[in-house]
Amino acid sequence: MKRAERLEMVQNVVDNQERRRAEALALSERQVTESETKLAELQNYHDSYVRGFAIRAESGIDGNLARDYQAFLARLEEAVRQQTHIVTRVRAQRDGEMQTWQGAAQRAEAVGQMVKRFQDEEVRTVDRREQFESDERSAHAWAYGLVARGA
Repeated sequence: MKRAERLEMVQNVVDNQERRRAEALALSERQVTESETKLAELQNYHDSYVRGFAIRAESGIDGNLARDYQAFLARLEEAVRQQTHIVTRVRAQRDGEMQTWQGAAQRAEAVGQMVKRFQDEEVRTVDRREQFESDERSAHAWAYGLVARGA
């Protein structure tokens, strides 16, 4: 088995690793997008709830209702904090996946270039061998022609 053929097997493995890393990165990107969307929804809901509370407070509300609003608002703010933490975590995970994929892509590119170089080298070797054989045949034919003509 030629050197380039052996290296092509390695290239297949490296390419598969790079593809799996790209898929993991894409999944991680989707998780970031989903968690950011959820955070935006929570923040919008929080802001809307605060505005609604302010409007009701202007017209006057009793103490129990005010406490209920405050308790719910505190739970909503905690949900926003937790979702913010989740967004931070999935972004960090995505950044790690990005670095892992970039390393895999660089390895795949390097192995691909090496395979190409070995293939080119093998083609040049075959071309040189064929040229040498052609030259040898021509030299023999020429020499045989001279001998046959009695030169």
